[in-house]
Amino acid sequence: MDQTSWVPSSVDLNRPSAARMYDYFLGGSHNFAVDREAAKAVERIYPGMSGAARANRSFLRRAVRHLLDRGVDQFLDLGSGIPTVGNVHEIAQQANPDARVVYVDVEPVAVAHSTALLANNPNATVIQADLRSPKSVLEDETARAVLDFDRPIGLLMVAVLHFVPDSDEPHNVVAEYREALPPGSYLAISHGTLEGVPLEGVEDTERVKAIYRRTDSPLVLRSRGEITAFFTGLDVIDPGVVPLSEWHPDSADAYISAYVGIGHKP
Repeated sequence: MDQTSWVPSSVDLNRPSAARMYDYFLGGSHNFAVDREAAKAVERIYPGMSGAARANRSFLRRAVRHLLDRGVDQFLDLGSGIPTVGNVHEIAQQANPDARVVYVDVEPVAVAHSTALLANNPNATVIQADLRSPKSVLEDETARAVLDFDRPIGLLMVAVLHFVPDSDEPHNVVAEYREALPPGSYLAISHGTLEGVPLEGVEDTERVKAIYRRTDSPLVLRSRGEITAFFTGLDVIDPGVVPLSEWHPDSADAYISAYVGIGHKP
């Protein structure tokens, strides 16, 4: 995709975006030459990166359906990214046309395309905000107009927390969201890790991290213990915090270096 009149003026086409790279990995078209160059550099190191992105997307779909089965009909998707097939609102509203969804992203292209996609959908919207500032998200009037914070909410943080550096205190950030959730709510997380990566793959991972340092979203991989700590105070539902391929699989997804889990707020 080349720059056109719809591209927000704040978009720097000389710097790759992690969100637009993810769109490329998923086969989307809302990315630019600088994003494709960076994404292809990652693929040269990890040829299975596109498959890993699709596997992560598959977890998102499974998580939403799982929460729908538990009676959740409204979702807050943090770091939602650029719209691609299988968005949260498509999954949720197919099962329940009254399901409500608020997408949150800081990336201008993601917000611009989400706004266009949802123009005629009264039960879904997008806001441009930085998830690292929970107050700006939780007190947003647009979000509050769609979501009822007196009823359970499905909070989705899928493939996003590994772009929040330790200096931004991600565990405190997540704690603010957990505390704001009504009883009966759920938190779904997928997060990259180095655990399970062969020793010879660690050097490759460092090369990948160097590529992401060119974006505004450096990659931070965490341990299972660090990821489990995001669910503090919640009841983690079966099968717990596990490798992505082990969480209620519905296909033969290959192992990817990520842990996932869903926690319930009593």
